[in-house]
Amino acid sequence: MRTTIEIADGQRARLLEIAGARGEKGYSRLVQEAIELFLKERQRKDGMVKAALAQRGALNDDEADEFEARIQQIREDWR
Repeated sequence: MRTTIEIADGQRARLLEIAGARGEKGYSRLVQEAIELFLKERQRKDGMVKAALAQRGALNDDEADEFEARIQQIREDWR
């Protein structure tokens, strides 16, 4: 499907440069790849959020407090 998008001049120049290095005349394939990567990453993130929300209420108060303390300790040790 053909459509029109707005991109900066520098972006267009870079896309044409990359496409040329790949032996392609235009940058449509690059845009398709970028859209596919974006959609896959979005789906992955949405899945992670959904999985995290599904865990809501899975721990009792004591378990949640212990878990939070362990996370805090890991963060302190990391620094």
